[in-house]
Amino acid sequence: MKRELLINAAPRETRVAILEDDELVELLVDRPEARRMVGDIYLGRVEAVLPGIQAAFVDIGTEKSAFLHASDLVFPDANGDGDDEEDEADDEAREEKDDARGRRTKAPPIQDLLKRGQDIAVQVSKEPISTKGPRVTAQISLAGRFLVYMPFASRVGVSRKIGDRAERQRLREQMQNLLPENSGGIIVRTVGEDVTPDTFERELNTLMNTWKRIKRKTHFVRAPSLVHRETSLTRGLMRDVFSTKVEQVTVDSRQVFNEIVEYLKGIAPELIDRVKLYEDVVPLFDKANIEHEIRDLFKRRCDLPSGGYLIIEPTEALVSIDVNSGRYTGKKDPEKTILKTNVEAAREVARQLRLRDIGGIIVCDFIDMETKANRDKVLQELRAHLGRDRARTKAFAVSDLGLVEMTRQRVRQSHLQNMTEPCQTCHGTGRVFTAETIVRRLERSVRRMGVEGKRDHLVVKLHPDVAMYVLEHEKDLLKKLEKLAGFGLELRDDPLLRPDEFKLVVKSAGRDVTQQYAVA
Repeated sequence: MKRELLINAAPRETRVAILEDDELVELLVDRPEARRMVGDIYLGRVEAVLPGIQAAFVDIGTEKSAFLHASDLVFPDANGDGDDEEDEADDEAREEKDDARGRRTKAPPIQDLLKRGQDIAVQVSKEPISTKGPRVTAQISLAGRFLVYMPFASRVGVSRKIGDRAERQRLREQMQNLLPENSGGIIVRTVGEDVTPDTFERELNTLMNTWKRIKRKTHFVRAPSLVHRETSLTRGLMRDVFSTKVEQVTVDSRQVFNEIVEYLKGIAPELIDRVKLYEDVVPLFDKANIEHEIRDLFKRRCDLPSGGYLIIEPTEALVSIDVNSGRYTGKKDPEKTILKTNVEAAREVARQLRLRDIGGIIVCDFIDMETKANRDKVLQELRAHLGRDRARTKAFAVSDLGLVEMTRQRVRQSHLQNMTEPCQTCHGTGRVFTAETIVRRLERSVRRMGVEGKRDHLVVKLHPDVAMYVLEHEKDLLKKLEKLAGFGLELRDDPLLRPDEFKLVVKSAGRDVTQQYAVA
């Protein structure tokens, strides 16, 4: 598979596009005012300990306090290690650590380990999402290019992407010999398969010295305080993604190009030749023909090659994806038609989840298939393409209702949440009241005024579209309302109003009485 990285760097925004076989599969965006927090280490102060949910809230200086669960604490006799859920870190290394976390000793009650006002070093494992603050862990981990060092762990792990058992055992023994006694735990990352012992030792010493500096800093700062910032987006990608499997990295900024080359000199000098500076006048993303795909990220509808399409609907609890055959009707066999559409949809679902950075619970409603063999084919296709994802994913079997339930690791907000905000008119529902509904609300409001005995001449202001509806479909509305209410009415259109808004203004005093009478 051909893999390529494109980096578009501007003073106020850095965008990284990951292409596989010339197809956009992942987009990463970094802005100064909304920088990435995952991997940052803070000295925090415990604000509250909640035994009922076995969790604590920790002040790390962010707008909302960070959430710390008991399972993410460091405690005696724990056989666990750091929870490095960072997107840029190697997925298999994280899975290895998760396995260890499942085998460790059960955590003691949180109230026995933490007290309010206590200072504690924590690492961000999940950024603030929606109304929730960041999630943190006390099981700190530091990622290098070949190793992940965990100061509070006590075991050596090897990435499961290194499939050969003998090689895994050799690496494990090699690291056990290198790792000083009682100095923490280590995971060998996928790119460390052919690395020499000297390189491992050099990186291990660097990571251990970084941890010593972090520990020293916690003694000289007052909580809440940032004590270690995770490396920048571009450096993180060079460390975690850029390997011999990536054919080329193209950068359109000389400054970033020089930074990358300088960084690679220290960690992977053999890859420097694969980094290219883009100097054409045509913007890099336009040249690669991916700018239109980025604009389409926020659309509900996503078209499939055969003529079918997906409808992607994010909600508070989950993301629903509906598969439709659209204009694709096949030839003769309906089951084959459905299978082809569903297989295409499975590939596109996996790509869109990565591209839109959607996380949490996802439910896919594929077109109903009659045979179990076909359902299994679709599920197999979905899992195969999800396997390329750097975030952890899990797809369950097709349910009795024909749904595929799955989860995808979520460490930050999706691009939709990051780059858009709720509409001030519909407040995120995507719907506004129809003109007829607005007119009926107006009618009820005027009647309320009449019941209260008001006799002041009233100016009714409507959005131009609603006013046009009244003129075309309910010409005698004002006469009827005047008769019912017992006072004069005057209709005016106001383009500054929202489509589903109206105003009632007392003409003599110029007083707005909408809030008083427009209940529903």
